[in-house]
Amino acid sequence: MKKIILFFLAISSFISCDKEEVYTAVPNYIDLQVPSNFPDLEYDLSKNPLTDEGVALGKKLFYEGRLASDNIIACGFCHEQASAFTHHGHTVSHGVDGATGFRNTQPIQNLAFFTEFTWDGAAIHLDLQPIIPITSEVEMNETIPSVLAKLSSYTEYEQLFTNAFGDAEVTSERMLKALSQFMVTMISGNSKYDKVVRNEENATFTTAESEGLEIFNNKCATCHSGALFTDKTYRNNGVPYNTKFPEEEGRKRVSGYESDFYKFRVPSLRNVALSFPYMHDGRFGTLEDVLNFYTGGMTENGGIVDPLLVKNNGSLGIDLTSDEKTALIAFLNTLTDNTFLNDERFAEY
Repeated sequence: MKKIILFFLAISSFISCDKEEVYTAVPNYIDLQVPSNFPDLEYDLSKNPLTDEGVALGKKLFYEGRLASDNIIACGFCHEQASAFTHHGHTVSHGVDGATGFRNTQPIQNLAFFTEFTWDGAAIHLDLQPIIPITSEVEMNETIPSVLAKLSSYTEYEQLFTNAFGDAEVTSERMLKALSQFMVTMISGNSKYDKVVRNEENATFTTAESEGLEIFNNKCATCHSGALFTDKTYRNNGVPYNTKFPEEEGRKRVSGYESDFYKFRVPSLRNVALSFPYMHDGRFGTLEDVLNFYTGGMTENGGIVDPLLVKNNGSLGIDLTSDEKTALIAFLNTLTDNTFLNDERFAEY
C-alpha cells in the first residue's frame, strides 16, 4: 500500500495537473460533445484543453508499440474497438513475452466522467492511469524514461509533439496529457437506449426490452445506476475466490483495509453485450453465465458480501426467473453503441 502511494506521489511531482502548456504555435481547440442525458464531466479540461493536434498525438500513442519494452504491446493491443475496447480471447490481460496478469481488461469508454480507474481504483486521475500498464511487468513492462527516450528518437514524434504542444520536447506530462485527450473523446452515448430516453429518431423499446428495463430498475439499478450504468462504488458481489490468483485482494490492494477484500469497482454496463468475458478475472463468457451466477452461484469468498445481494433469509443472490433473464438481456443489448464501436476517430487505421 505504501509503495503504491509513494509511487503516485513521485509521479505527480512531474505530472502537474494544474500546469497549462504554453503554446508557441496556434493549436486548433475543439469542444467535447457530451450527450444531453449524461452527467457533468469529472475530467478538468481547463487543465488540459482538447485540441485536434493533442488528440491526434494521443491516438498515435494509444496504438504505439514503443510504449512497451518489446516495442509491440500497445494500449490498443488489449483495448480493441470492435469489442468495446476490451480484449477478446483472453480472460485476463496478456503482455510482453506472453506474460499474463490476473485481471480482465476493462473497457475504455466515458472515462472523462470518472475520477478513479482500474478494478481497484489504484489510479486517481486519468492522466496517471496509463502509468500502471506501461510499468507493469506483466503488461507493457517499460519505464517512463525509456519510453520518452524512444519517442524522442523518432522524427515523426518531433512534428506530432510540436503540433500539439508548440515544440518537439517529449515529456511525461505531455505524453500522458495527450493520451488523456484521446481517451476523453471516447464517449459512448448513442445506443438505442440513449435514443429512446432522448426521444430521438422515433426510437422505442420492444416489449421484451421494456420488460427488461423494468426488471433492471427493480433488481440491478441500485449498483448500475445513472447514465453511466455504475454508481462508481466498490462492492463484493459474492464471486467465488479464484485460487489461480492468490495475489488478488480487490480494493484491499489499494486501501489496505480488510473490509475491502474482494471488493471491485462496479463496472459500467454500456456496450456490455460486447465486452465479455466478465468479472475481474474474466471467468464468465456470456451474459447468461453472469445472470445464472447471480441467481445460483454467489458464495462467501473471504470478504463481506454486499448487503444488497443478501436476501431476507440470509442466502445470497438475486431472484430471477428464466423469462426475466431473457428480458434483462434484451434490455442490456440496447446499451450497445454501434456508432462508438465503428467510429473512425478511435480506429487504429
